[in-house]
Amino acid sequence: MSRTEKQKMLAGEFYRPGDDELQADAAANMAWLARYNATIAAPVAERHALLSAHFGRVGASAVIRPPFFCDYGYNIQLGDEVFLNFNCVILDVVEVVIGDRTQIGPATQIYAADHPRDAETRKTGLEFGRPVRIGSDVWIGGGAIILPGVTIGGGAVIGAGSVVTRDVAAGITVAGNPARPRVA
Repeated sequence: MSRTEKQKMLAGEFYRPGDDELQADAAANMAWLARYNATIAAPVAERHALLSAHFGRVGASAVIRPPFFCDYGYNIQLGDEVFLNFNCVILDVVEVVIGDRTQIGPATQIYAADHPRDAETRKTGLEFGRPVRIGSDVWIGGGAIILPGVTIGGGAVIGAGSVVTRDVAAGITVAGNPARPRVA
């Protein structure tokens, strides 16, 4: 039996994003985003309930300040006391996991969506995803970009405006483009 495009997407394989099921999921997510982003003045508990109903997992006291943007929502897992400031973007075609007490600055972008490097393959419209995993107690400065497939270890610090192109070990501070370890 052949697999659906959604099953391929979730497995991190090449998939066609224009598939009807995925387009329906994306449309449902856009409607949810409109509702969520309209709660900017709503109590935190109301926003938490909306997140919990839509995301894969939302820990206790997790907060995302609207406006917020994502592809699907169901691939996002937030630990306890996670905080994302205004204007964050998560391209969640596969799993994006953010550990407990991690704080993420405004306008940070987390990309799990990826594209073929080969131009001929790109012409076919195929895409794929690589999971992003962010440990507990991480601090990510505003405007940082986390690329597909990156793992950030617990307690790491990502400088504002950094572009994280490769894994970051636990407890390490990185900054720059591309992000590199910084000596204190």
